Amino acid sequence: MMKSHKMARLVALAAATLVAASAMAQDKKDVTQPEINYQAAGSPLASEPMYQSTNPKAPAMTQAEFDIGRKIYFERCAGCHGVLRKGATGKPLTPDVTLPKGTDYLKVFIGYGSPAGMPNWLTSGEMNEKEVDLMARYIQQDPPQPPEYGMAQMKSTWKVVIPSKDRPKKKLNNYNIANIFSTTLRDTGEVALIDGDTKQIINIVKTGYAVHISRLSASGRYLFVIGRDAKINLIDLWMEKPDNVAEVRVGLEARSVDSSKFKGYEDKYAIAGSYWPPQFVIMDGDTLEPLKVVGTRGMTVDTQEYHPEPRVAAIVASHFKPEFLVNVKETGKTLMVDYSNLDALKTTEIGSARFLHDGGWDASKRYFMIAANNSNKVAAIDAKDGKLAAIVDVGKIPHPGRGANFVHPQYGPVWATGHLGDDTISLIGTDPVKHKQYAFKEVAKLKGQGGGALFIKSHPKSNHLYSDTPLNPEAKLSQSIAVYDIKNLDKGYTVLPIAEWAGLTDDGAKRVVQPEFNKNGDEVWFSVWSAKDKQSAIVVVDDKTLKLKTVIKDPRLITPTGHFNVHNTQHDVY
Repeated sequence: MMKSHKMARLVALAAATLVAASAMAQDKKDVTQPEINYQAAGSPLASEPMYQSTNPKAPAMTQAEFDIGRKIYFERCAGCHGVLRKGATGKPLTPDVTLPKGTDYLKVFIGYGSPAGMPNWLTSGEMNEKEVDLMARYIQQDPPQPPEYGMAQMKSTWKVVIPSKDRPKKKLNNYNIANIFSTTLRDTGEVALIDGDTKQIINIVKTGYAVHISRLSASGRYLFVIGRDAKINLIDLWMEKPDNVAEVRVGLEARSVDSSKFKGYEDKYAIAGSYWPPQFVIMDGDTLEPLKVVGTRGMTVDTQEYHPEPRVAAIVASHFKPEFLVNVKETGKTLMVDYSNLDALKTTEIGSARFLHDGGWDASKRYFMIAANNSNKVAAIDAKDGKLAAIVDVGKIPHPGRGANFVHPQYGPVWATGHLGDDTISLIGTDPVKHKQYAFKEVAKLKGQGGGALFIKSHPKSNHLYSDTPLNPEAKLSQSIAVYDIKNLDKGYTVLPIAEWAGLTDDGAKRVVQPEFNKNGDEVWFSVWSAKDKQSAIVVVDDKTLKLKTVIKDPRLITPTGHFNVHNTQHDVY
C-alpha cells in the first residue's frame, strides 16, 4: 500500500512537471532569443570570497556543491537576478520565494525557462540535469554575501605609474590624437589604440577585464577606461607611445566612468559607478586618487520599497553645471551630483522609471536621454533646469548605447534608440523650442532587421543612420548592419554584409557590433567579434558610398567589441 501510494505520487509529480514544462516551452514564443542572450549576463564576482550562512530549511548541499552553484550563478544568473538575488531585471530568487516552490518546481523553471525572459538552461544545452538539480537546491539557500569595498580597499589598489610632474608638458608624438580609436579587446583585458588615419595599431594597453567603455577628459588628453571588474586605467595620449599613467579598482563589478567637463573644472575630477557594491566614487582626474565614495542603496521610484542592490549604470558629465548625472538602475533614479564642493556634496534626485541603463545626450547636450530598459521607456532629464522633462514609451527593451542624433525632415532634431526585444527603432523629438509639438514624444518607428540591437549611430556630417543586431540568433542578421538614408527613411534600410567583407577564413561567430564614426564623419568602423580562439577584425566603411574601405586584421585584435573615437567621445558626438 505504501509503495503504491508513493508510486502514485511520483507519477502525479512527473505528470505535473511535464505539463508545466510543456506550458513553459510553449510560452517561450513570448520571449526573443536576443533577450535571453542579454539577460543571461555574468558577473566578475564569481571568484570573490563571500560570507555564507546556512538555512536549516533548505535542501542539503555539500560545500563543494555550494561552491559550484555559486560559480554558475555569478557566471550566468547574477546579471539578471542580482548579486543578492533580490531581483534586478529578473525576479527575486531569495529563500522566502524559492523554498515554498520546492526543488522539483524549480528544476522545471530552470530547465525550461519562462515567458518572462528566464533562459531554458536544460533544453538549450547550457546546463545538464545534474547542474539543474544543483541550481534548484542552491537558490533555496541563503544568498552568500559579497564583501563591501570602501575607501581603504580602493586606496590599496591605487597606483600612479607616472606622477603628474613627470608627464609630458606637450604632445610628444605625431599622431592625430583626435582621430585615435580606443577599441575594447574584451577577453584579453586590453584596449587597442588605433590610428584612425593610418589604420595602424599604436599600442595594446593592459586594462581591467572586459572593458565596458572608454571616455575622454574634457581636454582630450586623457583616456579613461573601465573594466567589468571595476578597474580603471588612465591613459595619457600625449606620451611618445600612449600608455597607462594611473590605475585604481573602485569596486568588484562596474560599468561606467566619465570626467568633469563644465568650464573651470575640465579634467579636474573623474567619476565611476559600481554594480557591486552599489555606489559611485569621485576621483582626482589627474591621478585617479579616490576622494569621495557615495552609496546608492535606497527606495525604488515606483513602490518606494527599499532595494539593497541598486546598480550604477550610465554616467555623463553636464555641460551646463559642475554636475555628474548618475543613473541608479534598480531604483529608477538619476542623481545630479554637484562636484563643486566635495566636502558638502549636493545631490538632486530625479525619479523616472526603473531599470535605467544606458543613454546619451541629445544634440544640444542639454537633455540626457536614458533607456529604462525593462520598463520599455526612455527618460529625458533636463540638465540645465535640473528636472525630468518627460518619460516616453518606446519598444521592447531599448538599448541605445549613447543613441543617435540627427535632423528629421519632418520632426526636426530627434534622438534614436534600437531595441533588444523587437525589430523597431524609436525616434524621439528633442527640440522643445522650434518643434514643440514633437518634443519628447516617439514621433516615428523604423523597422529594423530584427531584435538584438545594441548600438545605433549617426554623425552631424553624415546622411546615414546605422544600427547593429549582434545578439540576434540568426547569423545573417548578427553579421550585418542596417543603414538608413536620413533624408528618405520611408524607403527602409540597406544591408551591409560587414562580416563577409571582413574576409575571415575560420568559422567564428563574426558578430558585428558598435558602429563608430571617425572624426571627420566620413568613415564608419565596425568590430567583427568572434571567440577568443577565432580570428576577429575591424571593418571600415566609406559613409558616402557605403562601400568597403579597408579591413584591419591583426593577431592582437582578440574579441574586439566597443570602440570609441577620441574626438567624438570627447565632444559627445553621436
